[in-house]
Amino acid sequence: MGDTRAPSGKRAERNRQAIVAAAGEMFIREGFDAGMDQIAAAAGVSKVTVYNHFGSKEELFIEVVGQAMGAAHTTMAEVRTRLAETGDVRETLVQTARAMVAAATDPARLALRNLVTGELRRFPDLGTAYQRRGPAQSAAALGEVFRDLCERGLLTIPDLELAVVQFFGLTLYHHLIAGSIGAGVRPELADRLIADGVDLFLTRYGSQPEAGRSSGGGRGSG
Repeated sequence: MGDTRAPSGKRAERNRQAIVAAAGEMFIREGFDAGMDQIAAAAGVSKVTVYNHFGSKEELFIEVVGQAMGAAHTTMAEVRTRLAETGDVRETLVQTARAMVAAATDPARLALRNLVTGELRRFPDLGTAYQRRGPAQSAAALGEVFRDLCERGLLTIPDLELAVVQFFGLTLYHHLIAGSIGAGVRPELADRLIADGVDLFLTRYGSQPEAGRSSGGGRGSG
């Protein structure tokens, strides 16, 4: 499509963000069959402008995914900032899990994840791109949270990669399974999954004798 350099400047950036926003809505509503001409019309730009910014629909979709996941990564950064101000490891992990669940259960992100799953046979590269821009970055961010806690002596984790997968399994994966079939998790159950999941995690990795115990709610030995 001519010059392969991406357009620059304030107007170009406004157009780019309009394209990404329109593409996100179109992909969720129409699936990956949404046409670039439809996306251009929804963004209020020409089809040529869309291709000036994104060389293919796959490239555009990857950018949509990346921006959708951006809020989750920002939230994790905020968790790390709060972590520096507290010694309450249990509360830190509870807040971290809540932030992850809120991000993962956002309807737009659920729709994008299900779209990737549905299109893997036709476009296998989408799965790799989604993993790289989404879950892999979330896992890395959570690993940094754990590393911070280990450096402060609040956790003892010999294998960070394994611990990240275990934490996801205890607090998040049930939401992803339910979301894949269009279902949700009851708020009361979601709260229990997080609270008890964190307690189980701390039973394994907490450095303090009381780290794995809940401070309330009637659970445990009381």
